[in-house]
Amino acid sequence: MANMLEVKHINKTYKGQVSYQALKQISFSIEEGEFTAVMGPSGSGKTTLLNIISTIDRPDSGDILINGENPHRLKRTKLAHFRRKQLGFVFQDFNLLDTLTIGENIMLPLTLEKEAPSVIEEKLHGIAAKLGIVNLLNKRTFEVSGGQRQRAAIARAVIHKPSLILADEPTGNLDSKATKDVMETLQSLNRDDHVTALMVTHDPVSASYCRRVIFIKDGELFNEIYRGENRQVFYEQILDVLSMLGGNANDLSSVRL
Repeated sequence: MANMLEVKHINKTYKGQVSYQALKQISFSIEEGEFTAVMGPSGSGKTTLLNIISTIDRPDSGDILINGENPHRLKRTKLAHFRRKQLGFVFQDFNLLDTLTIGENIMLPLTLEKEAPSVIEEKLHGIAAKLGIVNLLNKRTFEVSGGQRQRAAIARAVIHKPSLILADEPTGNLDSKATKDVMETLQSLNRDDHVTALMVTHDPVSASYCRRVIFIKDGELFNEIYRGENRQVFYEQILDVLSMLGGNANDLSSVRL
């Protein structure tokens, strides 16, 4: 499989009265069709990493390649186009527009690309049917539950078939049932449509739906684990690594990368 995302030797330091290095020489790659989570304690650099991959922030050094192209080298208008075409975003607080219906929110990426109305309608109903939200399309955002809003946000993120979905704590505002619904939605899109997704999360339950979890600590790659057949076993492994991550530095020396 080709690599959809390559992160090569990324460094990022925030300068201020006290400078701190948010990311140190981070490198990893994600294959096409992979579903990967990034986990780590608060302040470990998870969000910085996601912001750099999504081109919201720039690295001090190192390269990000998405589908073989480095978006950080593009001029502004080309970069805006690249983001619209290649990336889909799912946020903790849904980022849906209250002035639009659920259907209009989902269609937004296609509207921005000036797709033909008939094509938009067809794609909208296709993705809504897949995610089980056809009956919500004419409702306003405040008329549906958090889990339904997040499924609408996922529909919006994938409707234009981007190369890579970036999800930032997508279950952070959801209860356990809605979390299960949303993660099963992402899992089925990954399995059935080979959607490539990278998700930052602090929730081990959500992470256990992924095929791989990358752990970072103090801005450095700490460990990564792959899921076998059993999600429960994977969940236990995630908890084990998280307990080591929370430990003292000398607890970590026995961990092999």
